[in-house]
Amino acid sequence: MGAEERKKTWDEFRELVNMTPADLEKWQASDRSRDAGQHKDGGESTGHASGRRIVDILRTRKSDLSDDDHRHMRKVVGYIRRHLAQRPSGDVEDTRWRYSLMNWGHDPLA
Repeated sequence: MGAEERKKTWDEFRELVNMTPADLEKWQASDRSRDAGQHKDGGESTGHASGRRIVDILRTRKSDLSDDDHRHMRKVVGYIRRHLAQRPSGDVEDTRWRYSLMNWGHDPLA
């Protein structure tokens, strides 16, 4: 992955991931977080697992991020953008839609 692509990925990721590592960890410890998203075989949801990876990425120096980290960051950007386009009408404060986004590091009410 070239330097220009890495910069673009970083910028988009930082624009969309608006939760701090501490806030994301606190959120992920909640029952609402664990219940949100798609669960494979009754296990942890994809978004919940991604949230742990996002915390690691946020705590890693930008220069130390690997190509694999950047690929995950692209995945996060794509998910958040797709999910934001599906915003339900009305108050979204206590919705699975919001909770799923928060698992991916984006609080639409922030």
